[in-house]
Amino acid sequence: MTSQQSLLEAISIGKRFGGFVALEAVDIAIRPGERLGLIGPNGSGKSTLVNCLSGATSSDAGTIRFDGRPIEQLPAHKRTHLGIVRTFQIPLPFTSMTVVENLTIPLRFAARHHPEAKATESDIDQALLILEDVGLRHKAYESSAGLTQVELRKLELARAVAARPKLLIADETMAGLSYSEVDEIISLLFKLNDQGIAIIMIEHIMRAVMAFSQRVVVLVAGRKIADDVTDVVMNNAEVVRAYLGE
Repeated sequence: MTSQQSLLEAISIGKRFGGFVALEAVDIAIRPGERLGLIGPNGSGKSTLVNCLSGATSSDAGTIRFDGRPIEQLPAHKRTHLGIVRTFQIPLPFTSMTVVENLTIPLRFAARHHPEAKATESDIDQALLILEDVGLRHKAYESSAGLTQVELRKLELARAVAARPKLLIADETMAGLSYSEVDEIISLLFKLNDQGIAIIMIEHIMRAVMAFSQRVVVLVAGRKIADDVTDVVMNNAEVVRAYLGE
């Protein structure tokens, strides 16, 4: 995959914490609108890689380009301005606010930095449209403190979408959910992808990864051991040994 084809391209990313090598020369790229799964055992470096891509952590080595420009020196909020938005494993909404009010903050952020995001309707009207998309319109004026786990995950995705991403990094958005709730989140991610948003799904639920991803990247002990279309990766003997435990 060439840089001209890639929305995001990270080359030879390295990260150490003292003497511990968290990432060693990891390459990852994603095309506009692509659905990419990022998997690996606990401690494999997934979260560290996502932190390096989003700017929460600075990488020690390597280059990162987004939309054709280098970003490895940019802080997290600048990368968000450009269109890299992530969710978090543990949703932390503003519990003193209603569900719809929680969306007005990223909407105002997006309107300041994305001229195309400005619209004639108010922040509340835009927020209600997003909540309709994620299936939370009926909860709009309720306190976010009273949401169920699956509703919290939907709100987390809604807040990410309100920031107008070109690339959404969905970090374990299905952890702890029931079978049917996982299906709800998969359907929601497909809907967001249909709007043109590229998505990196970090997930331990393999049926979700297989159902959603066009391509899968596998990390083990800070190294990339596979990067190919989903079916090929899932039948890779090294992946089966390292990740699936056979």
